[in-house]
Amino acid sequence: MKIREEVLNVLKSIIHPEYGEDIVTNGMVGALEVDDIGVTFALLIKRPKDPFAQSIKKICEQKIEFAFPQYKDKIEISIEAPVRPPSAKSAAKAAPKIISTDNGDIKNIIAISSGKGGVGKSTVTANLAVQLAKMGYSVGLIDADIYGPSQPKMFGLEGEAPQVIGEEGAEQFIPLERYGVKLISIGFFIKVTDALVWRGPIATNALRQILHQTAWGKLDYLLIDLPPGTGDIHLTLLAEMKLTGAVIVSTPQQVALADVIRGIEMFKSPKIDVPILGIVENMAWFTPAELPNNKYYIFGKGGAVELAKEQGVELLAQIPLVQSLCEGGDSGTPDSLQTPVSGLAYMELALNIEKLSNK
Repeated sequence: MKIREEVLNVLKSIIHPEYGEDIVTNGMVGALEVDDIGVTFALLIKRPKDPFAQSIKKICEQKIEFAFPQYKDKIEISIEAPVRPPSAKSAAKAAPKIISTDNGDIKNIIAISSGKGGVGKSTVTANLAVQLAKMGYSVGLIDADIYGPSQPKMFGLEGEAPQVIGEEGAEQFIPLERYGVKLISIGFFIKVTDALVWRGPIATNALRQILHQTAWGKLDYLLIDLPPGTGDIHLTLLAEMKLTGAVIVSTPQQVALADVIRGIEMFKSPKIDVPILGIVENMAWFTPAELPNNKYYIFGKGGAVELAKEQGVELLAQIPLVQSLCEGGDSGTPDSLQTPVSGLAYMELALNIEKLSNK
């Protein structure tokens, strides 16, 4: 706590040329975190395109490094413009308007989660979204996997960027659309080669902007592809959106199932209290394209089936592993559109989601 106060004192020596006041007193330092990892905070500029923002950021870095040499190359400062509600004039111009998740414009908001990485959660989310759209529903998808956004590639939209409408300070993103699914992702705002080494506050602020500044219009389903595990991103989402329920994705392996239990407990905890719609067992078996009736249980057999019984939740579907799965993800064509075997499994999943969300 003492060193945090010392960092604040250093920042108090930095005066904004326009306001004639130090940046701490002027309320320009937000979410300051100081620990062994480094120093992180947001420089909260008072108006968009502040001409002094970059120079103030540089001065902050230099002064902190001079006072605390141990934090050299460990200082992360984001520049954040104020988010103002749209004026009546801009609201009239901008269509569709920014939606609130409580006003009925979105009927169902479903989080797709996994206890650990590598279980195919993003693949399941993409294919479920496509199947729901094929059933005639209006579907949106938020790629909230801040550190590893993969949905742009899965939908063949890498390198694309959403249109931005509205006035400065009240901009809205128009989601891109493919296969009947509206999609927004942090991946649209960064280069494919960029390494996202954001700390918690910066990552959650990025997610917050996507949540509240996307113009979805009316949706039957909004699916949210969460990062694996449990952490800041999950807590931010759960605090700011009213969820219909959560779907947990796992493979049959015991090591994956142990992490699923932790994910289930997070959603069930009294402070969060989000219904678990069920478990999806992904990569349940391997089926060769030339032998569609053969099943090879290379990751174990029925682990998620037993776990669903133990936890008292639904088993929503068992998704087979097929060769076209990888090919479809790389080519930007979801596998359920290409392969009858996985298409049937994803259709079963979509039908179960439809049944449970309409209860």
